[in-house]
Amino acid sequence: MDTNPVTPVKERKTLTDHMRANTRFIIDPVVTYLARYRFSPDALTVVGMLSHFLFAWLIANGHMTWAAVSMFFIAPLDALDGALARKLGRKQGGFGAFLDSTLDRLAEIILFGGFIVFYMNQEDAIMLGVAYLAITGSIMVSYARARAEALGYDCKVGIASRVERYVVMIGLLFLNLPQVALIILAATTYITLGQRMVHVWRQAYGAQQEAQGVAYAPAPLRCRPGAIPAQRIHHLAL
Repeated sequence: MDTNPVTPVKERKTLTDHMRANTRFIIDPVVTYLARYRFSPDALTVVGMLSHFLFAWLIANGHMTWAAVSMFFIAPLDALDGALARKLGRKQGGFGAFLDSTLDRLAEIILFGGFIVFYMNQEDAIMLGVAYLAITGSIMVSYARARAEALGYDCKVGIASRVERYVVMIGLLFLNLPQVALIILAATTYITLGQRMVHVWRQAYGAQQEAQGVAYAPAPLRCRPGAIPAQRIHHLAL
């Protein structure tokens, strides 16, 4: 029997985890107020998604700084729906979680649509291509994690999760640098996708090796009572 202690795997902390921990003094009172009046977490999710039409409209019309300011004050609503659901005792992983994940992806598509309209009006084919890479990379980063976790793997890795992408976008749009924001997002999202694929592959390969080790373990010997197993006869012969 193996008596070696198993070293617990330390859970990986993301920027989202750190931001939630450091902003609880702001979020908790708001969540308590909303819970008191039985405000729906799903309604918050829908409002957060609809707000991206405003962001996209501002970006499409070239109001980059105002888009950044609006995102800075409104986008944090996304952190409230999950906290409110927990406050109200909602079941983890229910329809609310599905709705939140689905509308988050839709919100990003709407947001990047603003960049596409802006650069179509500018007739800038290069930046249209960069915007296409940024939006597809963002969607694939989220899909990779969702698919990995559905298969039972951890996938909270990478340099450009959703929070990081919004931080980059808000900061550079405030400085009126949409081109730089899109180039950084296009590059970092595909780097993150690669990081997540490698991370999951390592877990899957390790599990496969472990399973093969069990599958190919020698079967216990069976012989008549009092008989000498063949392996022991071999050793005695040596």
